[in-house]
Amino acid sequence: MGKYLGEKNPFQIVKSRHITEKTMMLQELHRSDSNACSKKCQTPKYVFLVHQKATKTQIAAAIEQIYADKKVKVKSVNTITIKPKAKRVRGMMKYGKTASIKKAIVSLEVGDIIE
Repeated sequence: MGKYLGEKNPFQIVKSRHITEKTMMLQELHRSDSNACSKKCQTPKYVFLVHQKATKTQIAAAIEQIYADKKVKVKSVNTITIKPKAKRVRGMMKYGKTASIKKAIVSLEVGDIIE
């Protein structure tokens, strides 16, 4: 990829959606009213796997381009980089590492939804 991702395709910046139990809970948090903390959350949050060198503004622009048909507006983007972990490969003698990944937690405007 190059150092500058500004002219890249939005699908090169945003690789895929990251779907786990925790991310599904974040996605549905704006609909729940079970306790006082979840009532404060007004916007849906979605988690995406993104390019390692992508910035928050590039991620927000890419999400808005990918979901332009739904007229989605990004309110905020939070990112986290998961460092590689050491793993044992082929027995005791060889060690390897898992891949490092970058996740982006994207909050949308009130009323916007991605399905």
